[in-house]
Amino acid sequence: MKHFLKTLSILLLAFSLLLTSCGKSETKTTTDNTAKKLKVALLLPGTINDNGWNAKAYNGIKLVETELGAEVAYTEKVSQSDQEEVFRNYVLQGFDVLIGHGFQFGDAAKRVAKDYPNAKFLITSTDINQAPNLASTNTNPMQMGFLEGVVAGLVTKANNVGAVGGQEIPPIISGVQGFEAGVKYINPDATVTISMTGDFEDAIKAKEAAKALITQGADIVMLDADQAGLGVIEACKDKGVYAVSSVSSQHELAPDTILGSGISDVPKAIEAAVKHIMDGDFNAQFYDMGVKEGAVYFVPNPKFESMYKEKLAQVIEDINSGKINVAELVKNN
Repeated sequence: MKHFLKTLSILLLAFSLLLTSCGKSETKTTTDNTAKKLKVALLLPGTINDNGWNAKAYNGIKLVETELGAEVAYTEKVSQSDQEEVFRNYVLQGFDVLIGHGFQFGDAAKRVAKDYPNAKFLITSTDINQAPNLASTNTNPMQMGFLEGVVAGLVTKANNVGAVGGQEIPPIISGVQGFEAGVKYINPDATVTISMTGDFEDAIKAKEAAKALITQGADIVMLDADQAGLGVIEACKDKGVYAVSSVSSQHELAPDTILGSGISDVPKAIEAAVKHIMDGDFNAQFYDMGVKEGAVYFVPNPKFESMYKEKLAQVIEDINSGKINVAELVKNN
């Protein structure tokens, strides 16, 4: 009897250990199948329906949502005074990645990032970084403006072109500088006149700026003013003058006057940066993306493409090979 009880005890112990082992294995599998989604929040200086800068960033986090499977959120029209609070609120809600869309979010991000080292901060349109958790990315506006300038320099008959920019902030200044350098690279005799409105929303002011350039003889006007740029498109359409748009493709808005659009592929840059984080190879550094990386390019209006297609293709090839250094051309312009 004692032998029987001893044997039974051993069998029960073995059975108990087997159940415990199976339980542990099942728990591990369940945990792997319910991995926590990455949570990504976007702070915008404007609205997602501006058909330009802010809309691009919104499209970027939608890509992050659909292609990378992240949970996303965004806040529009974040003022300078509210930036830090909005960043902190998202971190406290459990968001892993905080994106400030525009260089103006940099200072607030630096302050908040120090307090939350486990969160990752990404600022667009700047080259700042701060170890261990703040990086930046930029779709090179100077190169975008250069491509636009090449097109304008090739098409102008009056050898007189203009550009209307919005606020005098680094990305806009860089873009119009690139535009002027592109025009001069192709057409050294052309006159380039720049007008800055100081505003991204006032389409009437932008329209008046464009009309003034046209009155001065410009037969092509480049626009880089977000929502206000719609006023430039309208002025060019009214006067029968060509326009070149920036950031997003807009020739469908005025198919008879917009030559094409310089593209800043912000969605691609945002998706690439977030993928670095998901893959575990995030670094607190500046990720610069331009023509060579496919983040900056030109979308032609098919109606006018033959006027510049061949030469523009050669310029793009020369940028990719390093034969053309846009930054050096701007510096020496």
